[in-house]
Amino acid sequence: MKVLVTDDDATSRLIAQTALRALGHECITASDGTAAWEAFIANMPDVVVSDSIMPGLSGLELCRNIREHPVGGYTYFIMVTSQGGLDEILEGMSAGADDYLVKPLDLDDLQARLIAAARVTALHRQLSQQRSELEELNEELAAIARRDPLTGLGNRRALREYLDLFEGRVARYGHRYCMALLDVDHFKSYNDTYGHQAGDEILRTVAAQLSDQARAGDSLYRYGGEEFLCIFPEQSLETGTIAVERMRRAIEALAIPHPESPTGVLTISAGIAMLDPDHTPSASGAVKQADEALYRAKQLGRNRVVQVAVATR
Repeated sequence: MKVLVTDDDATSRLIAQTALRALGHECITASDGTAAWEAFIANMPDVVVSDSIMPGLSGLELCRNIREHPVGGYTYFIMVTSQGGLDEILEGMSAGADDYLVKPLDLDDLQARLIAAARVTALHRQLSQQRSELEELNEELAAIARRDPLTGLGNRRALREYLDLFEGRVARYGHRYCMALLDVDHFKSYNDTYGHQAGDEILRTVAAQLSDQARAGDSLYRYGGEEFLCIFPEQSLETGTIAVERMRRAIEALAIPHPESPTGVLTISAGIAMLDPDHTPSASGAVKQADEALYRAKQLGRNRVVQVAVATR
């Protein structure tokens, strides 16, 4: 282990240093509390063996600094006192000390304390590693919980969270977002003709193609069933429509056979609306408007993009 010994008495430092090296430990020394704190920051020792009374920072102040401002793993702190009265021991323990030794140092006592220190610091390292692994696992689970398992896109849960975020940005900063709701045309009949496994493969293919056509910064979600929702930041209805039209053409260009489609291939329809102060600042309102525009696109024959009909305020 790496052990920091701090004592304003040079002889005491030398005795401790010699003993620690004989026991196979790396030893760092400091002649006062201030130098000990600097040595602690620089070396990150596993154990600190500190005299309780020193110039600069006292042993109690050094211990409190280490406990209040941890900069690494757990450090086992052994306070050294010339008296070892109960009040002094309790004060040190309250400051964060783990153990006490009385001067002059007994090398067997020191070795016993270091055995305990090795066990405690190893346990803390293990707990820290487990905590880190648990945090990583929680992050992975949180990401999974926000992903649609079929397409890999964000799911409705993720969408709800981000819509709240976007709505807040509209209210606070005046940002604007173009929102498009896209639907695979005649998807039920495709499923009826080719089966659900083929339908699932189509949804994955459509999701992948929409993702390829989306730009950096665009957000794409599986809204439900065969519907997808794409959010374009800082776009007008006109520029957003151009982006969605590019997506529509890309899906049609895949030329996936679909006997129930008027074109003979799989197509999508889309409705597009705005989330901004000039149209509607409500995320749910914008989604509803996009849904209305999508319904209009279907009424007009599908395989098209329709803007919501709203008056600018």
